[in-house]
Amino acid sequence: MLPDIKSLTPKTLGQWLAEQGQPAYRAEQILKWIYVRLADGFDQMTDLSKAFRGLLACRFTYGRLKIGQVRTAADGTRKFLFELQDGQHVESVLIPERNHDTLCVSSQVGCAQGCRFCLTGRGGLVRNLAFSEIVGQVWETRKQMDDPAHLTNLVFMGMGEPLANYTQLKSAIEMLTNSDWGMKFASRRVTVSTAGLVPNLLRLGQETRVNVAISLNEVHDEARTRLMPINRKYPLAQLLDACRRYPLPKGRKLTFEYILFKDVNDSPAHARRLAQLLAPLKAKINLIPFNPYPGSRFQRPDEASIQAFQAVLIQKHFTSVVRYSKGEDIMAACGQLRGMVVKSIE
Repeated sequence: MLPDIKSLTPKTLGQWLAEQGQPAYRAEQILKWIYVRLADGFDQMTDLSKAFRGLLACRFTYGRLKIGQVRTAADGTRKFLFELQDGQHVESVLIPERNHDTLCVSSQVGCAQGCRFCLTGRGGLVRNLAFSEIVGQVWETRKQMDDPAHLTNLVFMGMGEPLANYTQLKSAIEMLTNSDWGMKFASRRVTVSTAGLVPNLLRLGQETRVNVAISLNEVHDEARTRLMPINRKYPLAQLLDACRRYPLPKGRKLTFEYILFKDVNDSPAHARRLAQLLAPLKAKINLIPFNPYPGSRFQRPDEASIQAFQAVLIQKHFTSVVRYSKGEDIMAACGQLRGMVVKSIE
């Protein structure tokens, strides 16, 4: 089977071209056709000779993710179900904002973290995504848009733990943020969410300039371990120490995500403890009311509890925003992605 040209990194593409006696600038030409102009195939690469386009077609496939299903929510959110070459599925969510769109991207098929509140992790980890499959979600989504340039923001908050697939994640970030031959996303508009894999969290800060969001969700170790088993390996003290050492780009803050569960972690006492833990950090706090799904053991707090929790944080001088997830009616909200075909009953 021929390799997919989109599976080549710039380095490996350059090496192959050198073996063919091609000039070094040829790599940038090809990459621009793929990632900037979103070419449908080699035949559209018209600044390459016909003979060379024929050589590319003989040596490589031009891989595409198959769109298995698109569902649109009442608020305009669109959920894409992508079928991979091996028949596995992942989901991405296109979220409309006032002046731009944001795409929620998956990094794994399934997830090994086992967070008790997340639907994705119920089936465990199937496999990591290749960087071309990560970038492919963005590429295919832009192809579906009337105005591809309106997609300006990416959040790695879909299926999987991004930092557990670090090598492929980093290669994907390079493709997505390169301003010459890549997809030209500004690093400050790319956010990687993590449950708290400490070693790779620090690597991310050292090797990229993207934003990071820490999924915290509890303020006591015993309770956080019940919600998020990763806390056994990287307890709160170790995680927050890594956050203190994280090399933040100038003018930025760490984002902490705190999912609110009714009668679990939503009391004013929890809010005061959260403020105490994060006081030494340059931090902003996103409060996410739990998004229920069939079979979940958790519930969303009432609005009064949510507002009371936020009020404590604001009183403690934190920037705190309540994030109501979009796309809940099509199971596209935070924690609801599963990567399964949904049969229509309309």
